[in-house]
Amino acid sequence: MLKTPPPTATAGLTHERELLCSEAEFYRAAAVAGVPAPRAVGARFDSHLLMTHCPGVPWSDVPSSEHAPLRRELGRMVARLHAVTGPGFGYPSGALGPLAADWRTAFTTMYDAVLDDARRFRAWLPRPVDEVARTAKAAFDALDEVTVPRLVHFDLWQGNILVEHSTTGPRIGGLIDGERMFWGDALADFVSLALLGDIKRDEDFLTGYQAAGGRAEFDTPARQRLALYRSYLYLIMLVETVPRAPGDEHVDRVRESVAPELVAALDEIA
Repeated sequence: MLKTPPPTATAGLTHERELLCSEAEFYRAAAVAGVPAPRAVGARFDSHLLMTHCPGVPWSDVPSSEHAPLRRELGRMVARLHAVTGPGFGYPSGALGPLAADWRTAFTTMYDAVLDDARRFRAWLPRPVDEVARTAKAAFDALDEVTVPRLVHFDLWQGNILVEHSTTGPRIGGLIDGERMFWGDALADFVSLALLGDIKRDEDFLTGYQAAGGRAEFDTPARQRLALYRSYLYLIMLVETVPRAPGDEHVDRVRESVAPELVAALDEIA
């Protein structure tokens, strides 16, 4: 499979520079964890990433009767990913600068960058940008609890999970599109894993995750951080509609589904 970046003249969010570098780093780390994912076999990060093909069909093609064991398997895989640690916190691409020594510095830089993008693109948000910034700041102290930079895919919605059917039954054939990975708080992965939902209701995933050694405790600081990460992803989803210009119908759908979730995350922080 050959992947190429958008033309260099195409506007994008600040953290989206050098995404192929981050994707290759995720695949390298996934191999260390023993998790099925493409393997990078050739790259020039300014022009292309050549990778191996993973077997399987999108999760959306899998009947609901097969979901429970697959979610448990996914939980075990994600726990193995989170056992891989990095050299610092943040995006390995360097899009927002070098890796930071602490998670608070890295994540607040990430958060400020998407808020700056919202201002730059004059993106529609359900609350003013400065109000979002003030609300988020109230939870920043909880970031100090994270002391180990762990591998975070941050885009593990169902479209990036391939399911392979074999003689022994369905199994996960690969986790793909690792271009948004960063080194940070493992809890951040729970946002896309329960996109527009609540990971605490995914008992099958959490059973597999904890059985493989993953920590999934939702005390007050963890809930504050999870609300921060939810707001971060939902900000990205709203702001990116401006440079991507997918059309009014798509933009309306995104606003209708994502804006309430952003507001809920901010209200939880407050």
